[in-house]
Amino acid sequence: MAWLYVVVAGLLEVGWAIGLKYSEGFTRPVPALFTAAGIAASMALLSLGARTLPIGTAYAVWVGIGAAGAAVLGVVLLGESTSPARLAFLGLLVVAIAGLKLTSGH
Repeated sequence: MAWLYVVVAGLLEVGWAIGLKYSEGFTRPVPALFTAAGIAASMALLSLGARTLPIGTAYAVWVGIGAAGAAVLGVVLLGESTSPARLAFLGLLVVAIAGLKLTSGH
């Protein structure tokens, strides 16, 4: 169950990271509200997962999911760069996330 918490927390991190862009520095009330709710829910779920998992692993996976997901949505929604180097490093990030999970012992 702890891994489920961390994965969902990571997905919520993707949402609030993109929400930061749409809230325009918390000047747009509706996107700002959803962003703040996403931050709170993401942190709460990360804390639940970290009760069981090593904090270094849980945090790294959470950040990795958030970073990879935000990068992908940045390309899809915001027209950000898809250079080969960027895609290669994004792939390395995904491999690192999987490696942390596989070697955590939980």
